[in-house]
Amino acid sequence: MELKFEQTPSEIIVQQGNEWRRLHPDGPNWSAPGIEVRLEDTGSRCAVYLMSNHEEVLRIAIRWKGEFPQGTHIAADHWERGYGDLEWRGMISERVMPWYWTAYTEGQVYGFGVQTGAAALCFWQADASGITLWLDVRSGGCGVILNGRELLAAVIIRHEGQAGETLLESMHRFCRVMCEQPLLPDEPVYGGNNWYYAYGESSHREILSDTKRIAALAPSSGPRPYMIIDDGWQICHSRVCNGGPWFAGNYKFPDMAALAGEMKSLGTRPGLWMRPLLTTMKTPEEWQLNNRRNVNFPFEGTIMDPSIPGVLDQIREDVERVAAWGYELIKHDFSTFDLFGKWGFEMGSQPTDDGWSFADQSRTTAEIVTDLYRAIREASGNAIIIGCNTIGHLAAGYVHLQRTGDDTSGKVWERTRKYGVNTLAFRMPQHQAFFAADADCVGITEQIPWHLNKQWLHLLANSGTPLFVSAHPAAIGREQEEALAEAFRAASQPLPAAVPLDWLENSCPARWRLGGEEVRYDWFDLMETATLKHGTI
Repeated sequence: MELKFEQTPSEIIVQQGNEWRRLHPDGPNWSAPGIEVRLEDTGSRCAVYLMSNHEEVLRIAIRWKGEFPQGTHIAADHWERGYGDLEWRGMISERVMPWYWTAYTEGQVYGFGVQTGAAALCFWQADASGITLWLDVRSGGCGVILNGRELLAAVIIRHEGQAGETLLESMHRFCRVMCEQPLLPDEPVYGGNNWYYAYGESSHREILSDTKRIAALAPSSGPRPYMIIDDGWQICHSRVCNGGPWFAGNYKFPDMAALAGEMKSLGTRPGLWMRPLLTTMKTPEEWQLNNRRNVNFPFEGTIMDPSIPGVLDQIREDVERVAAWGYELIKHDFSTFDLFGKWGFEMGSQPTDDGWSFADQSRTTAEIVTDLYRAIREASGNAIIIGCNTIGHLAAGYVHLQRTGDDTSGKVWERTRKYGVNTLAFRMPQHQAFFAADADCVGITEQIPWHLNKQWLHLLANSGTPLFVSAHPAAIGREQEEALAEAFRAASQPLPAAVPLDWLENSCPARWRLGGEEVRYDWFDLMETATLKHGTI
């Protein structure tokens, strides 16, 4: 039995204020007084246009009738990073499935999603009698005011597997259709990142020591490794500030441009972390984002509103300055939490709370977020961009690498197992279709048993995805050096994408195909699993 869904919606409703209004069809146009939704359907895709006069519009819901065969498995995406909860599941009517979902039944693959770069925050729900697409067109937590502007809210993509395709191949092809212009690195990306052993406690001298180690372990030919300076180089949790005698960094990082030059001379490509929206500097009051009233914000500083042209100009200047210092990779972080006031696992059907708006209420949240990503990309020059805590469906085309999941750990293995392995597997369809999928670091410390990290290092190095390691000097002996050198050798070469073999029934796949070889990993250690409940992560 096949999945069967009617091509014409059975119902479209729109939320304006606290009221949901039912639209009435007239061919491809669905309307009520003062509002219209227009559909341009070509079969495999359907463009959804919204037009409204002066009233605020919050959401659109489109319903199609249909039915699922018994035993259908469904996989869905996340709003931004995965949190160890990506998996194939059965029918769960209330399940929120952001951006796209894939159904697998009797060897056949079907997909329903929206094209990357949508102007709405979109999620799907599926039940025994049909599917619903919800389009959040709010500006922050208030309705968008279009003033007669016609908004292309989203382009729906329908997908069906082809004979001879594997499940992963079909899902990857689906992702390639959803993303028409991915931004991909020209060569493999690998190297070091100091976060998962330093956790912000580092210095110019310690970064150079890390750099020498990474350069020495890298192969002598092929692309050079990156060394990323993560959070902690700046004065505090502030944006890259405009001017001031301390601008180059804090007292442990007195000259960021000079550091980049030294890192290059040692044989690595320097990279730098930044948090573009958070500042502790004095800024115009009107630049401040009006979304802190009901949010427990655990960081010192102010979040800037990227819907304001002056804020975007300042962020461009900040990124241009980092690139001018000589950093060839820029990792920008925290923007989803800073804007939405929630982590992805907290969002559900409400990515951000009601009752607040961006300064520019004429544009949707999705449009404003996409403009932020575009500004960072344009200002970065030739630097590689990593998006972290960014929305992959909006960042596609503006980041070379996208973090697949929440942070791995150099302190508790269970966090790496839960977030790293799970999201590597379930975000693999996006790899080389939206961007290069970055499953985060191997945190090599004395706190993580080497027999576990050795397996994670082997999988990442041979997965065809980027590889970064955070290696504490005290945890590196001859065995670790040999394993790292072999991992860097593999990661420096273009490799076929790893295939999770048991992911239909296992959210933490243990069996993988790496090239032509099947490899089985043992991710579990009773002591380490118990530590999650009592240890620091």
